[in-house]
Amino acid sequence: MSKPDRFDSVTADDVAIAAGVSRWTVNRAFKKDASISAKSREKVMSAAQALGYIPDLSASALASTRSNLVALLVDDFANPHKLVMMDCLTRALRGRGLDTLLVNTLDREDTTPALINASQRRVDATILIGIQFDDDVLAAAHRAHRFKKLIIFARTSRNPDTISIAVDDEIATKEIAHYVIAKGYRRPLYVAGPNTASAHLLRKETFALVWQDRFGHVPETVSVPRYDPILSAEIAFRTLHGRKGADLPDVIVCENDALALGAIDTIRYRLGLRVPQDIAVVGFDDVPQAASPHYQLTTYRQPLAEMAGYLVDVLESADSRNLDRKFTGELVIRHSA
Repeated sequence: MSKPDRFDSVTADDVAIAAGVSRWTVNRAFKKDASISAKSREKVMSAAQALGYIPDLSASALASTRSNLVALLVDDFANPHKLVMMDCLTRALRGRGLDTLLVNTLDREDTTPALINASQRRVDATILIGIQFDDDVLAAAHRAHRFKKLIIFARTSRNPDTISIAVDDEIATKEIAHYVIAKGYRRPLYVAGPNTASAHLLRKETFALVWQDRFGHVPETVSVPRYDPILSAEIAFRTLHGRKGADLPDVIVCENDALALGAIDTIRYRLGLRVPQDIAVVGFDDVPQAASPHYQLTTYRQPLAEMAGYLVDVLESADSRNLDRKFTGELVIRHSA
């Protein structure tokens, strides 16, 4: 089998001649779900490997209604759970033959241009993972361009033009609150993250409602503007510095693990107190660091593999209505509470 001149690009026609098949068969051999015999596919792949042929995915996409490319818009990289979500999502997407265009949305002002730019790349869907996707941003993006599917992952959106795939925050937080009450904690401090108008979490509100219903008052709450453990540690120190005895909370319940890790560092190394003997800590997400001997964080684990699998089902579905879905995870009990 002779190779084409090294200065010439190898084409599907070259592979077809080498394999003794039609160009149509070569094209079908590289399509994920195409109907082709195993023998023909093997002949094509052997010839392609020998010739160094790589199919032009952009050209084949032009002849199809699908590009098999998904835009993934992410912000808030200080939050370790983002990397866990990205790993889970990209594995699920690649497992179904879908590639990913990753866009780091730097700040709120960058989000709308990033959304529009992603949609102009002829992607099959746009997935948003972050905290900057409020109603104004989503509405502006929809006015500027029509999205095939706009998916909010791991948060609940009130925008009717989006599809939300998230854990059920109310069920999860009620389980956390009931656990905290059952363990005898009575002076909670709730550490919340940034609030957004559309891509929102319901954890702080749910915890406050459960506590008020049980004890007749809302718990103390403090907010951190980013899911950043260093910033959380600083705000925890400002909130607790100088308090003694019963003025200190007996448990800190955090909206996610990034905030909880920072709180634990402050309790131990800046306040000189013990976890959980002096102040217990509960997180949410179960990032890899949560299980480390240093933190041993009690937290709520989101079913990310199941959520990512459903997201890919949504992408492959012809329907675009009534696809919102909430999932139930599990409370993971460790030493911190």
